[in-house]
Amino acid sequence: MFHTIIVEDEKPILDLMNYVIGQNPHYTIVGAFTNPLEALARLPELKPDVVFLDVEMPKMNGLELARNINELSEETKIIFSTAYKQYALDAFQVYAFDYILKPVTPAAIERIAGRLVKQQRSVLPAEPLEHAAAIRCFGGFEVRNREGVPVRFPTRKTEELFALFLCHPGRELSKWHLADLLWPEMKEDRASHNLHNTIYRLKKLLKGHEIGMDIRKINDGYRLDVAGLTYDVLAYERYGPVLLGVMQDAEQAERLCSLYKGPLLDKKDYLWKASLEEGYARQYTALLRSLVERDLAGQEWTRAERRLDSYLALYPLQEEMNLLLMDMYANRGKIEKLAAHYARFEAAYRREFGAEPPDEIRSSAGVLGRV
Repeated sequence: MFHTIIVEDEKPILDLMNYVIGQNPHYTIVGAFTNPLEALARLPELKPDVVFLDVEMPKMNGLELARNINELSEETKIIFSTAYKQYALDAFQVYAFDYILKPVTPAAIERIAGRLVKQQRSVLPAEPLEHAAAIRCFGGFEVRNREGVPVRFPTRKTEELFALFLCHPGRELSKWHLADLLWPEMKEDRASHNLHNTIYRLKKLLKGHEIGMDIRKINDGYRLDVAGLTYDVLAYERYGPVLLGVMQDAEQAERLCSLYKGPLLDKKDYLWKASLEEGYARQYTALLRSLVERDLAGQEWTRAERRLDSYLALYPLQEEMNLLLMDMYANRGKIEKLAAHYARFEAAYRREFGAEPPDEIRSSAGVLGRV
């Protein structure tokens, strides 16, 4: 879904746009403003993907506001709403993504959504470019420079700070929040001093290894500037919700699934990563499930089995995927495979939990009622 801001100085029209855009499943409205100056001030905090702007507004017209938005966030798409067609040319002079004529209709909003989705799909990154730095956050944490040499961090906190920025791409993180996450037990002034030194070490390391990223000072915090680089978490952040929110694009979903090598920052004991790790695992599960369902609908049994095997190698006790695999075996009469898979699952489940597997899985394997 696209995080969206609406700026319209007439309250009744703002309310109408809020309703029409809010009814479309491709958009999540994160802000609605009658005052363009207030909208501009909140832009760094809300980080919208899309801004719908009225052209004619007091204090700052839409064209002027668009220029300011372009300076603050080049990736934000601007869509003008106007009652006059003659503004269209002016709109494109400030690099507007599109424009719609008032009164705004659901069909016009859906047309914009279609263009946004199509562009998102077209820019999903391919394999990392040769001679570019490579970063992996799923299944561990590894950073390699342009020569393919692993980057060694001067301190554990420098490594953790970089991981923290990588897991919050494009977001401004306040210095106090960063200090609290990395040194929760330390006094505020000492933690702030440590953060300053660690930021310095990280900036020096990124420059020395020519990683192509930088840490920018923004207001009372910092933001990671990834420039033109991409990496696994960034791809999931940008494109995963788009693929899940629209009809599945199998090729792009395959690409995202291939980037997932295991839990986020696996083997790293960072306390702040828990909710992020769970969220990305859910996203990967949903993407892979949709691909398996597509395989089953097309009777691509071997491909579906291979996908499920790769998933269960990472999460061997995930009940839904085990059920899906066993049901596929049962429906195809692969009783020996079903029995062998259940035996492995049962042994692993008993080792982990000291109990019998859930009744639903035992029933799917045909063992419930025979014991």
